[in-house]
Amino acid sequence: MAEFDHAHFLKTLSSEPGVYRMLDSDDKVIYVGKAKNLKKRVSSYFRSNVTDGKTRALVSNISDIDITLTNTETEALLLENNLIKKYQPRYNILLRDDKSYPYILLTAHKHPRLAFHRGSRKVKGEYFGPFPSAGAVSESLRLMQKIFPVRQCEDAYYRVRSRPCLQFQLKRCSAPCVNEVSDDEYNQQVDFVRKFLTGKSHEVIAALISKMEAASQALQFELAAKVRDQIMLLRKMQEQQSISGNYAEMDVVGFAHLNGLNGIHLLMIRDHKVLGSKTYFPKVPKDSQPQEILASFLGQYYLAPGATGRIAKEVILPFALDEVDVLSEALSQVSERKVTLKTVTRGERAQYLQLANKNALNSITVKQSTQDSINKRYAQLKATLGLDDINRMECFDISHTMGENTVASCVVFDSQGPNNKEYRRFNVTGITGGDDYAAMEFALNKRYNKLVDEDKIPDVIFIDGGKGQLSRAEQYFANWPHAKMPLLVGVAKGTSRRPGLETLLIDGGRKTIPMDSDAPALHLIQHIRDESHRFAIAGHRNKRQKQRTQSLLEEIGGIGSVRRQTLLKFLGGMQGVKAANIDQLKQVPGISSDMAEKIFNHLHDKG
Repeated sequence: MAEFDHAHFLKTLSSEPGVYRMLDSDDKVIYVGKAKNLKKRVSSYFRSNVTDGKTRALVSNISDIDITLTNTETEALLLENNLIKKYQPRYNILLRDDKSYPYILLTAHKHPRLAFHRGSRKVKGEYFGPFPSAGAVSESLRLMQKIFPVRQCEDAYYRVRSRPCLQFQLKRCSAPCVNEVSDDEYNQQVDFVRKFLTGKSHEVIAALISKMEAASQALQFELAAKVRDQIMLLRKMQEQQSISGNYAEMDVVGFAHLNGLNGIHLLMIRDHKVLGSKTYFPKVPKDSQPQEILASFLGQYYLAPGATGRIAKEVILPFALDEVDVLSEALSQVSERKVTLKTVTRGERAQYLQLANKNALNSITVKQSTQDSINKRYAQLKATLGLDDINRMECFDISHTMGENTVASCVVFDSQGPNNKEYRRFNVTGITGGDDYAAMEFALNKRYNKLVDEDKIPDVIFIDGGKGQLSRAEQYFANWPHAKMPLLVGVAKGTSRRPGLETLLIDGGRKTIPMDSDAPALHLIQHIRDESHRFAIAGHRNKRQKQRTQSLLEEIGGIGSVRRQTLLKFLGGMQGVKAANIDQLKQVPGISSDMAEKIFNHLHDKG
């Protein structure tokens, strides 16, 4: 690789704010950074007295540098985090756990629906959150259902109702689907929900008190009693929240480092109570400093696309950062309100920070303890199988019902445990129903026939089955074209099919590997076998359910694949189609009156 001519490059470099992308000889981005003064910052990498090992390793791999100028340092920070998210450079600190937090969604329908939401915001409506877990969302929805009778049912269920459901009888929904409530009254309850979710419970109570008094004066005592119950529930919730803390909205960030692992614990406080918490373990290059790790985390966590709703008004940090003002300005800009980052704490804030730091350290300890257990299992398995190393294992299983809807699964374990992203399912076709041996060969062929990357070849392949399945697998690998040959091991269940009584087979079942029932290596094998079994059964059930769903409509003459899909999509699945009356079926695009009557009669004749 030709050495990068940094001296010539620096002569032309601007002193304005911006972002720089460092590329290797393959034009792959290996580092993204920002600077208030690009020339000064980039020049620092090429000083002769650089002692930082990470910087020296980075510089040695630079083949080119791309520059993007920005108007301000804040703009540079926002662009930097977008590029880190896009390129995942090897020398940047990376927030690996980017699963979105769950939100509560209030849809934009005529009669809005309260719902759990996670993922991209394609549904029109208002999003409230984030919540640290699905359980926190479910609890909030459950409480609101008791106080505000706003529907939470699926749209497909809502559209086909002809009479109130059980939730109406329990006084947990006002049944707008069948006009049991006026639009004005329903919209008022929706507005109460909106204020409640934005922390304006006092305004809701004040409005309800006025409503109760007006109902009493109008001698509408039943309505007054109903509103009174709402007020009592809300006040009870407020009493519970008031003892939780004095701060309405705050994030507390804890940090810990132990044995080479960095943990960042986020404690979320909303509406005066701890909403939940989560620990992150960012991917950190060697020799990275705590300030750099924390700053990178804050940028990637809060400035990620679609993450605006998770920014609290106040963020408590475990230690000071050089760029705290830039971060604060960037967070304020994207959230469109003032966001304060604080490091000097006392009283209740200090107690929260102490708790966050304690949880960060505890999470590292638990993670390392778990990893030590995994390492112990792998070490014993290597010794048992006589292998120098095990970096990748795969396990195959077959699932079907009386030979129908056969599905094969392949699960992958690496040195960290299950690697869910590498899991695969195969719909087995072209074999005699119930022929597990042929199904196994089919799955192996699907998995490895077009394999190009030899790094994906497993060290061990477990076959869930006895001598027959193992023998068929060995026949497939008899003409294996690659230099690396995986070890094939059959996992046969004992006579009582109880865990711990498995027999491990090699050499086509001619040899067995003795293992104690309490051996850690056997527990690892049981884990990968059970995971493949679970994954296969889940795929088989989905396939069987899909076939059952489609088969009833396929029996109706004149209903092709396009109309079937339209019916299912418009009415929310087969359950919605079955629940629809003739008038509702006629509303489906492409379904005539005669066809609607034909569908209705056929489905109900089927009972």
